[in-house]
Amino acid sequence: MIELNELTDAAQKAFPADKLSPPRDASWQLVAEMGWLMIRLPENEGGLGLGREASTAIHYEMGRVLSAVPLIPAQLGLHGVLGSETLAERADWIERIAGGAYVPLHMLPTSLEAGADGALTGTVSGVFEADMATAVLARLPDCYALVPLDAKGVGIAERPVWDPSRRLFDLVLSDYRPDPALIVASGDAANALHDTIGPEAHLALAADSLGGATAALAMSVEYMKMRKQFDRPIAMFQALKHRAADLKTRIVAAEALLWNRARDAGVTNTQMGALKTLAAEVYEFVTEEAIQFHGGIGLTEEHQCHLFMKRAMLNLSLCGSSDLWKERTGREALAAFA
Repeated sequence: MIELNELTDAAQKAFPADKLSPPRDASWQLVAEMGWLMIRLPENEGGLGLGREASTAIHYEMGRVLSAVPLIPAQLGLHGVLGSETLAERADWIERIAGGAYVPLHMLPTSLEAGADGALTGTVSGVFEADMATAVLARLPDCYALVPLDAKGVGIAERPVWDPSRRLFDLVLSDYRPDPALIVASGDAANALHDTIGPEAHLALAADSLGGATAALAMSVEYMKMRKQFDRPIAMFQALKHRAADLKTRIVAAEALLWNRARDAGVTNTQMGALKTLAAEVYEFVTEEAIQFHGGIGLTEEHQCHLFMKRAMLNLSLCGSSDLWKERTGREALAAFA
């Protein structure tokens, strides 16, 4: 059995902290070779058979270096295919994905209309790095299905985003007719699959956020040790010490919830959504403070501070807004204590 510290050590050696946003294609090849695409795949399916904690540790480390590798949507796509009972050639798809074929799940809502003949027109939003994808696991009006990018009526359009460490695309459908052989789940099974994938997506984004927040704070502390005013490192100033300690406290508290949720098999989708919201908001706050810690250079594009802040802002928007999950969490809590 692979231990978590072994995974963490391997990730830190492969993706050192001093090299932010390593090249996407080379990183993808490395990730595939290290077996991270099949880390959650059961052993009887040819995978490593590890649990939530293992994938959470990997996503934490990828967030720490602002990785451009779309590991989160790739693992979610594989998770969906793995849970299918209707997909033709399911075993072949699993083998291809585990071997490095990129089949992501989209991470923003769809806007699709079905014609009288069943043809679909509209957009599937939030497909990361779609230019390297073989197919996309998409939530269609009545099912989940694999949509090959070379199919008739399928195209991609890049959506410019503030975060330079990622590329976001829309999958554009024009009179696209889904292939019945590529239906992953339909009806109640599609809803059940959504309820299974949702918590995984929120947990992965929370880990990415807290990995990034930790790196941003560490970078700030190192800068404050070096930067001097009045012949003293600014890290010795009491006010800055208190601000840094406050950030560390927020990160540690969120990390405690992260690992608790990762170990809890009975956690609900709403609880995971609340975790993602907390982690992303901590990430946002830490990066805004990091810019202030760096003073004038923190406000420039030449410094790395802005890269962490932009990633934090995007994570806040993925898989549901903060307002959405706060409302659902509040309603769930009220119902529990009513």
